[in-house]
Amino acid sequence: MTKQNFLFLSLDAALIADLAWQVAREGHDVRYYIEAESDQEIGDGFVPKTKDWRADLDWADVIIFDDIWVGKEVGTGALAQELRADGHAVVGGTPNTDRLEEDRGYAMEILNRHGVDLLPHREFGDFDAGIRHVEAHPAPYVIKPLGEVQNVKRLLYVGRDDDGGDVIDVLRAYKKAWGHRMKGFQLQRRVEGVEIAVCGFFNGSSFVEPINFNFEHKKLFPGNIGPSTGEMGTSMFWAGRNRLFADTLGRLEGWLAEEGYVGSIDVNCIVNADGIHPLEFTPRFGYPTIALQEEAFEMPTGAFFADLAHGRDPNVQVHRGYQVAVRVVLPPFPFDDEKTYDENSRNAAVVFETDDRTGIHIEDAKRVDGQWRVAGESGMPLVVTGTGDTMEAAREQAYGRLDDIVIPNLYYRDDIGERWGAGDGDRLLAWGYLG
Repeated sequence: MTKQNFLFLSLDAALIADLAWQVAREGHDVRYYIEAESDQEIGDGFVPKTKDWRADLDWADVIIFDDIWVGKEVGTGALAQELRADGHAVVGGTPNTDRLEEDRGYAMEILNRHGVDLLPHREFGDFDAGIRHVEAHPAPYVIKPLGEVQNVKRLLYVGRDDDGGDVIDVLRAYKKAWGHRMKGFQLQRRVEGVEIAVCGFFNGSSFVEPINFNFEHKKLFPGNIGPSTGEMGTSMFWAGRNRLFADTLGRLEGWLAEEGYVGSIDVNCIVNADGIHPLEFTPRFGYPTIALQEEAFEMPTGAFFADLAHGRDPNVQVHRGYQVAVRVVLPPFPFDDEKTYDENSRNAAVVFETDDRTGIHIEDAKRVDGQWRVAGESGMPLVVTGTGDTMEAAREQAYGRLDDIVIPNLYYRDDIGERWGAGDGDRLLAWGYLG
């Protein structure tokens, strides 16, 4: 592929340093802009930076947005749409696709409009109204915050009581602690089954194949317990346009083409013998999902995104087995505590016991005089990946690589990918979703 210029944009927190680093290692010219003052050091020593992204627009052959947020406001979709209208090749959303994540009610409306079966759900702007609803319709529910506060991942609550009693208690607690920030919430009926995300890359007119299917691990501790985090790890595989895809993202292909969407989009679902039940959208890259997708590519990453941004079919070549990613974190993740972070994690050295960096992906990291160090404020320095012909082989490779990393006070989940062998894979096959 001819050398090209890539401009990566983080208009809120810095999330996309690893993808920029990978494209730079392939020989392309890269510039990375980070808006958040606290994240300015992330990627230093790995990726060239820019302080004025608008001045670099004409230099760039490909522009890539990492998220939907511009500070505390949704807005990268509008910027991407504007840049595409000006003739730029852009990986990014539109105002309507941004809204899929920010407005859960709108997301459910779009799914319903395209014939996708939905779980019973309802949005509330008032805590007391939500409590009265649960009292009148006793059942297990999931509480999903709306708006900017939904990024506080630990506020998502999955009810356990069949009569919804615990959900009522949590809503009362949220009213006291978060009533000033939580503009609303969605109550969705909880169902049992296999949780799986259907993820496709869209080139402005159609999905490119194969399709990605991944399993998120959001809780902090092994066994899927503890507070919710953005993500502690991901396992995945790739396949064709099977029933899981056809009955979810496949139904939105025409709508996404009308929008002119370009990039990764996934819908997380609960699947059981009765059907596929969509939960929520991620109309952007997932993290650390994109690092694992990079690991799965058996083609240059830069070529893939250049083709995608220009509306071409990249002729995707991926590892046909299984992939596993494990996020390495430090105190006080997933919480904010500046004193704890300063004492335990800030500027900590990352030590490798081998010279091999295969499968090592950066998040909140920098390189100073050849030494990898922790950067930023979040305590998420690395993602470690593995691939294999089986999920267990992918797990073994990822955790073997983790054994060669030393950071004081690091922690991670040691069960990423186990659910597949414990029955999730067999159930999906038995129910006929993967054929």
